[in-house]
Amino acid sequence: MLTYSFENRGKKSLYMFLYEQIKQDILSGTLKAGNKLPSKRALAKHLNVSTITVENAYEQLIAEGYLYTVPKSGSYVSDITALNPFKSRHDERIPTGTFIREDRTKETYFADFAGNSTSPDTFPFKTWKKLNRITMTDCVEDLMIPSPPGGINILKEAIVFHLMDFRDIQVYPSQIVIGAGTEYLYNILIQLLGRDKIYAVEDPGYQKISHIYHANNVPCVHVPLDKKGIKIDALRKTGADILHISPSHHFPTGIVTPISRRYELLAWAMEQPDRYIIEDDYDSEFRLAGRPIPALQNIDSAGKVIYMNTFSKSLSSTIRISYMVLPDELADRYNQELNFYNCTVSNFDQYTLYQFMVKGYLEKHINRMRNYYRVQRDTLLECMRAQPHYAKVTIKEEHAGLHFLLEVDTKCSDEELVAKIAKKGIRISCLSEYFHNKKDAKKHTLVINYSGVQPERIEEAVDRLFAGIFGD
Repeated sequence: MLTYSFENRGKKSLYMFLYEQIKQDILSGTLKAGNKLPSKRALAKHLNVSTITVENAYEQLIAEGYLYTVPKSGSYVSDITALNPFKSRHDERIPTGTFIREDRTKETYFADFAGNSTSPDTFPFKTWKKLNRITMTDCVEDLMIPSPPGGINILKEAIVFHLMDFRDIQVYPSQIVIGAGTEYLYNILIQLLGRDKIYAVEDPGYQKISHIYHANNVPCVHVPLDKKGIKIDALRKTGADILHISPSHHFPTGIVTPISRRYELLAWAMEQPDRYIIEDDYDSEFRLAGRPIPALQNIDSAGKVIYMNTFSKSLSSTIRISYMVLPDELADRYNQELNFYNCTVSNFDQYTLYQFMVKGYLEKHINRMRNYYRVQRDTLLECMRAQPHYAKVTIKEEHAGLHFLLEVDTKCSDEELVAKIAKKGIRISCLSEYFHNKKDAKKHTLVINYSGVQPERIEEAVDRLFAGIFGD
């Protein structure tokens, strides 16, 4: 006879507690497939509970497939062999007040030079927590009001002043659309600009952009670069309508498009009324030598540039708050055609970010992070210069942003290089991985992204990197 104690059931109802106990016995194998359960009356009498309690528990187990009934015979345990892969999930008991961490069983590295993560030590948790608390105290009513499609107005006003101070860009709040990540904004732009357009991306380039265009079933072409950026002649041959570029710091080559090429690109856009340039200004705050490169949007007098930026680089890769600045004509079209969308950034995050910006914390944080990344880069370079095989490498584009290139004198293929370096506990990517046209891919060039590398690991990480490159 099944025996259960109801002393520790807490606030659960009798039938729910009984249901869970029988279910646990089935999952653990205490009750096996085909075992017959006591009759409802017999079990109720044995446990000193009402028959309706047992009946409700049995019915729930039958509904979920743990039990089945045989007419005039009774209730039996089902064969749940198919559930065995999930057994451990049911067996685990999570203590009250704990939370489940993300699965970290994936391969880990001593240092990751390929990712774009942010070190937890650099995020202003204390300040963010304080401002979040202020937001939930002072903005109670506002937090419960649905955000406008493009984001709350006071945050857009704060972004206007931020752009003016940091990028010398002068726009209006009505031109700004806030979204949860640039990927979301790309999808909005496709709907705004049209699926009948041809979208051009840089080759090499950030591959996720072309993946998004292909996923949306829009024509996407890849345009090669020279030392000044997008090749104008190659662009014209594609018949593209929309050009997606990162002129202030190209990823992954680090190229900065000079003013002469920028005017050529604007001239191309002005040749047709439906041509536009999407300017991705993803890490413009972190040019580590000289003044920040002016944005292409600064010299656009014809309303042809769609400016995009994110707080993922300046704050954290997981913040997921991005924004775009639309030319007046497109801003009007967005408000007329796409204003049915809800803003994908929660009010809680928008109001907290607003507080962070208007109280001067963002400016202080960017200045602090610029110094932090400068030390990161300089330490990396010093450690590389101290390597015995330093004469066999060439460092390029180390001033423009949070990554640089490392050309390597080696006979190994790029695949062999990545594998050899991985064996030393270092994750790396090669420039050739970012080419669509593999025939043009530049070999033996590593992309060194140092934003998420822990400072205390840099010296050993460089030792391991060079050992992987030049070791056996």
